[in-house]
Amino acid sequence: MKELELLEQADSRARRYVAEVEQRRVFPAAEQIAALTGFAEDLPDQGRPGAETLALMDDLGSPATVASNGPNYFGFVIGASLPVAAAAERLAIAWDQCASTQDGSPAAYAIERQAGRWLLEILDLPRNSAVAFGTSATACGLSALAAARADILARQGWDVVNDGLQGAPEVKVVVPASTHVTVRKALQVLGFGWNRVTKAPVDDKGRILPDQLPQMDANTLLVLQAGEVNTGEFDLFADIIPRAKAAGAWVHVDGAFGLWARAAPELQPLTQGIEGADSWTTDGHKWLNTPYDGAMAICRNPQALARVMNSDAAYSTASADAQKNLTLEFSRRARGIPIWAALRTLGRQGVAEMVTRHHLQAQRIGAALREEGFEVLNRVVLNQVLVRGVDDAATHSILQQVQDSGTSWFGGSVWQGRPAFRISLSSFRTEDRHVDQLIALLRQIGPKG
Repeated sequence: MKELELLEQADSRARRYVAEVEQRRVFPAAEQIAALTGFAEDLPDQGRPGAETLALMDDLGSPATVASNGPNYFGFVIGASLPVAAAAERLAIAWDQCASTQDGSPAAYAIERQAGRWLLEILDLPRNSAVAFGTSATACGLSALAAARADILARQGWDVVNDGLQGAPEVKVVVPASTHVTVRKALQVLGFGWNRVTKAPVDDKGRILPDQLPQMDANTLLVLQAGEVNTGEFDLFADIIPRAKAAGAWVHVDGAFGLWARAAPELQPLTQGIEGADSWTTDGHKWLNTPYDGAMAICRNPQALARVMNSDAAYSTASADAQKNLTLEFSRRARGIPIWAALRTLGRQGVAEMVTRHHLQAQRIGAALREEGFEVLNRVVLNQVLVRGVDDAATHSILQQVQDSGTSWFGGSVWQGRPAFRISLSSFRTEDRHVDQLIALLRQIGPKG
């Protein structure tokens, strides 16, 4: 089959999938998962036709997908894919660019540079910061934390890039006791050692208690949160960051989804003072609703990031702002293109409207569940609703019944040592009628499960 015919088939199947996404089970049924054994084939000696391969993927794979690209998925702060972002990704795949340098792709370089400028503008962060488009908040956080360590050591005359860490002064890391696992993972990969990381006490909302922060100095790397993963709360940046900076510490903000509160005027006060940090991470595939995977590392001092991420070679040199010199990847696709497409198509007002709408929907769910006798554990300051039933058994039962329903899905969590479930609002497809359906389902189940 000719290439264009195969692509047309793929497009036709993808269009049908998206058209039916609201009618699909949000989580596949047991028989749909069981049918995936059809992929357990022996490697063929003779290649099979492309159309047959595509059909197998669609016929077996599509029914067993999680409909996170639909309106009734409330798990893990996973946004759907905006049509323009998905379409831009499709065109970028057709380009098949190695978007490492301007030489590799002048088009990708120009579009990602513009995406970076717009990102700093809509998030109102220092305009000369470097913006690196990577795979996830984990990878981008690793890059930012590596830059932080290198900069802290450079100020003391230690060149970690050339001399490594053996014999280097110790960098003290402080994180909230409620820090996200991706921060922990990045620190572990960098060799900090989780047992040597200081976990600062937090309040009942998951925020660092400023008066219980350990003493900081110029050897300190402090990590703060914009959007605690369970409660959606924000550390008190305006209080903490000036104190950390006065001590000479580097401040990094993990804002995988919460940083987008900066885009909504009503929610911006939650982030007051956040612009004073040294680095930030956020995702596009969460609240901006771009396809998986795409995230950003933002660094106030571009040279600090370029110093540790540089991958110039004799056959491939580029400017410090080339994405290969800012990200973990040398060979990379242009993950900034769907970010650009989403920002250009939504505009400042469109992003603000989406973020605000999800916040209001979350508040409505929280209020409705309180009235029904559920225990809503957070203030619902953002897009997270953290809930329990009347007891732990009821909480587990409620969660299981919702997940089994096929009409909605959200995940479980643990808060302060006890089970809970977490409802996240982040899909552009989720309208008020879908929120009404979720509330009706939970009312039917009830707080006793």
